[in-house]
Amino acid sequence: MASSSKSRSDRGNGSGSNPETLVLHAGWRADPGTGSVAVPIHQTTSFQFQDTGHAARLFALQEGGNIYSRIMNPTVDVLERRMAALEGGSAALALGSGQAASTFCVMNLCSAGDNIVSSTAIYGGTWNLFANTLRQFGIEVRFVDPADPQAFAAASDDRTRAWYAETLPNPKLEVFPIAEVAALGRGMGIPLIMDNTAAPVICRPLDHGAAVVMHSTTKWIGGHGSSIGGIVVDGGNFDWSAHPARFPTLNQPDPSYHGAVWTEAAKPMGPIAYILRMRTCLLRDIGAPMAPMNAFLFLQGLETLPLRMERHCANALRVAAFLAAHPEVARVIHPSVAGGEARRRAEAHLRGGLGSLLGFELKGGAEAGGRFIEALRMFYHVANIGDARSLAIHPATTTHSQLSAEEQAAAGVTPGYVRLSIGIEHIDDILADLDQALAAAAGAAA
Repeated sequence: MASSSKSRSDRGNGSGSNPETLVLHAGWRADPGTGSVAVPIHQTTSFQFQDTGHAARLFALQEGGNIYSRIMNPTVDVLERRMAALEGGSAALALGSGQAASTFCVMNLCSAGDNIVSSTAIYGGTWNLFANTLRQFGIEVRFVDPADPQAFAAASDDRTRAWYAETLPNPKLEVFPIAEVAALGRGMGIPLIMDNTAAPVICRPLDHGAAVVMHSTTKWIGGHGSSIGGIVVDGGNFDWSAHPARFPTLNQPDPSYHGAVWTEAAKPMGPIAYILRMRTCLLRDIGAPMAPMNAFLFLQGLETLPLRMERHCANALRVAAFLAAHPEVARVIHPSVAGGEARRRAEAHLRGGLGSLLGFELKGGAEAGGRFIEALRMFYHVANIGDARSLAIHPATTTHSQLSAEEQAAAGVTPGYVRLSIGIEHIDDILADLDQALAAAAGAAA
């Protein structure tokens, strides 16, 4: 039940260690029955057992294999293996959305009365999930400013189960101090969970000490605005059994699965206790699986992800420089124009690019920002990021509108902030659209 199609999928794992190769070969070579190179879409609810003994072994976790597509599916399995290889983890679990991934990351470790400590620099939807929805289940989230890594330790106690942050926070865009915070957490027996949605390929948080990585696959991994999904990668690098009191969900008998102790049950399969429990308990009971068709589309997107990230990042650098020099722009938010500690952290954690998200404020404030967005011709005005197309939005009235003014400020959202997700179009066309929209916004104000 823990994994599917192991012998078939593992054949592609010896084809290199660089991301450009992993996204094409990890976890899959060809279908043994048909020879299909493309991963088939297994659009099925359930799977035929060989006999009653085979079925019993699957349910008892004595053998890997497929039972039911809410829990595992061969198409989804290849995506999970490929993402685990790309991030350098031990195993992964694909889910129906990035929000489901964030939720499962926390609920896998927390019960009522427990808490996590989160960076304030996170996506507005995640903030609302943490501040309001999880509170209804008795899970407290304590928010701290990531500018001071020690703040995570200061906010923690015996019921703190994890620390949570975004690599390249949307929309603040100041790279999180992964290595510093992860080291502090490991000294206290607390794992760092990183949302790496905005920095695939250009950052591997597990290499810097994080214990768990998640993505909204909806964004850069899919890359074409066609499917919703999320994924959690177990780093396999955190010893959950060394801290039994802090992680009772993994170290005490689980009544929801025959009294399994997950740190023990996972041993024959490798260091996958965290993701094993997430699959066999949370995914089984709560649902939120990734659809096989969506997994197929994410696999297609993943194959070109490294190439797209190169163009995304190169275009964003040009846009940041263009906006910084524009007379109507008051401020640009992007790692390339950051200084001091923010710049040092970007250089320490990002490789091969500085991301394709950027923000800016017009001198005319929120009204000018609204006029700018409405004057765009090529950019899409949508609530998404990481698309191959260039996108624009006003976070204060959309993605972060459920936050209070104080919460918006903590997350890096001001009333006049405009967020751009720079696509892979020709840079001349991107700059031309921005230029005419800026001129239109200024002209309307005059």
